[in-house]
Amino acid sequence: MAIEPFLGTRAQLGFIATIVVQSIIVLTMVAIAFGLVESNLDTNDEAYGNKLKTLPCYFAMFGLAELFELVMGLDALKLRNIIQLIGILIFHAMLIVSAVLQIRQTKTALVDPTNLLGERQNPNDSCVGDGYKTCSGPNGLYALVSKFLIVVPVVLAASLLGMCYFVRELYHEFGWAVFHVIGADPRMKEMYRWYQIMVCLLKFDFFCFIALTMQLLIVVLNRSSPEFVLTVAAIPIVLLLLIACGIAVKHEVKWLMTCSLVLMLGAQAYFLYKFSRLFIGKTRTQYVSTRATLATVSIIAFLMVFASFAVGLRCFADFDKGLKKSKTQDVEVAKRQSKAAFSPEGTPGTDHMLEQRMSIE
Repeated sequence: MAIEPFLGTRAQLGFIATIVVQSIIVLTMVAIAFGLVESNLDTNDEAYGNKLKTLPCYFAMFGLAELFELVMGLDALKLRNIIQLIGILIFHAMLIVSAVLQIRQTKTALVDPTNLLGERQNPNDSCVGDGYKTCSGPNGLYALVSKFLIVVPVVLAASLLGMCYFVRELYHEFGWAVFHVIGADPRMKEMYRWYQIMVCLLKFDFFCFIALTMQLLIVVLNRSSPEFVLTVAAIPIVLLLLIACGIAVKHEVKWLMTCSLVLMLGAQAYFLYKFSRLFIGKTRTQYVSTRATLATVSIIAFLMVFASFAVGLRCFADFDKGLKKSKTQDVEVAKRQSKAAFSPEGTPGTDHMLEQRMSIE
């Protein structure tokens, strides 16, 4: 049995095609909603404060999320990594939650609560003239924008079903070739599985941090404020942490892994601090229309880093137990060896082993 080429099967193409199509639809819907608000309201008007920052944050986050999901999908297929594919499904489900929250946040940003009483008496009056911009009636701006925002979670949910189907196919497609890089020892398989989980977590940690930081910088535009300075200062520190941890766990560098684990504790404290700023102190008013999404991303980021810390300890315990060669195996070399493992007639060779990096079944 030959190894399926990258993007060479129906399941692989179907999985990527699903991501691409839903990305185009989702970003189009969000861009239209964003454009409608920009064309009708002055988002720089101080009278609105930071209320209108919800759609720029939403647009930026989903633009990053869709690109990240596509890159992660291609990476998972290239490495035949089932664990990463499952992680993408969980990530996609989180996008659905974020899309649903955004509908309510947009209403908070656009609708003037003082108009609600008038709408109960005569819905048409409050949507006349400038009232169109801030009323919640069927003729208001929010009613128009919400139609496009509602499409987003619907499309994401439909694409999730398709992605689940293709991941199931890919599980069977990749499963037969699993494990040869580390041999038949169940203990080695278990250690390699934890290593792959750790690498996968670090990739999603990267997205959570970038997404949270990007939204915070959009909301907090006062460059002289301590909040802005702290947010910017955290960027190189956390990125350095993720890179260092990836190197440490791959090459089994104990001192670097120790430093990374200690910094993860600091990162968890940072995310808790950011979460508290959404609800406590003078800064809470800055997040009136972005609080739900930022709180959700903050909680997820904290849980992801906590999981990375716990799995990192597990991987640290497996250092110097014979897994280092499998971790550092060059992918291109492994591919060439994998091809050489089969004769032209499809009969397995005797002098080569299948050494493709892939997930553990």
